[in-house]
Amino acid sequence: MSDEWKSPSSPERDDAGDAKSWKLLEKTLLASVQEQRRSRRWGIFFKSLTFLYLFGALALFSPLMDFGKGASRSTSHTALIEVKGMIADTEAASADNIVGSLRAAFEDEKTKGVILRINSPGGSPVQSGYIYDEIRRLRAQKPNIKVYAVITDLGASGAYYIASAADQIYADKASLVGSIGVTAAGFGFVGTMEKLGVDRRTYTSGEHKAFLDPFQPPKADETAFWQGVLDTTHNQFIASVKAGRGDRLKDKDHPELFSGLVWTGEQAVGLGLVDGLGSASYVARDIIGEKEMVDYTVKESPFDRFSKKMGASVAEQIAMWAGFTGPSLR
Repeated sequence: MSDEWKSPSSPERDDAGDAKSWKLLEKTLLASVQEQRRSRRWGIFFKSLTFLYLFGALALFSPLMDFGKGASRSTSHTALIEVKGMIADTEAASADNIVGSLRAAFEDEKTKGVILRINSPGGSPVQSGYIYDEIRRLRAQKPNIKVYAVITDLGASGAYYIASAADQIYADKASLVGSIGVTAAGFGFVGTMEKLGVDRRTYTSGEHKAFLDPFQPPKADETAFWQGVLDTTHNQFIASVKAGRGDRLKDKDHPELFSGLVWTGEQAVGLGLVDGLGSASYVARDIIGEKEMVDYTVKESPFDRFSKKMGASVAEQIAMWAGFTGPSLR
């Protein structure tokens, strides 16, 4: 018998078989892993596609639904517009939203009167001024449609700025009204920087370009300048309130009337800041004479809110982090 012949159970044949088995197992595992990766990629793709589809549907149909509600008005009514929360460009109570609602209400031939239901601490003097001017313009254009401001919990600062443009103002006896003043707040980190041993290096092409930098000590001339900006804005606010309220202000020279203090609705009646006490339902029913109220408030869709959040600039976020947001009627 040849010495080269090997039995089927010899070590060489076992090693060859094991190698083939391991290679086959390895190929099977690799194929399984690749299939799982492929499945995950397709899963992510289809989830993303579904999200984009729903997102697009919200963007497309939300305005259409709002239009449909507006087109169905066929009876006389009181137009209701909510002024709620901060008055700012990116908030629900922005000038674009409130002015758009006001114009829609005035253009509707069935509108017998307009109620601005206010619950706001104030906000941007620019946004408040835009709304104030538009109320005055619309009132002059259509004097038969009266505008009533109804303050619920709070009608302060920029919110009262807006209210003062109305024909009449109503509030609850416990409402907080007034705060006719301007504020601009920030932080100073100079002492903290010194304790940490950190130097601030700012390069500008203008002598006062960085005068609001919280990491540098304030300068007397720049502080005086900034106070002048706030005083000018405050005087604009006071002039607008006096123009809107006229002789209804009991004492225009009251030392604290324009000091930034707030009063209850009951106290505000005595000062002439408010014409009477009552709710939106009371005004619609007993003052306007049309108890049915139709809401003209702009309802932002999820798409609109998402877009505004995505559109916030990096500079704005840094300013907010630093504690400076510009003059504010609060």
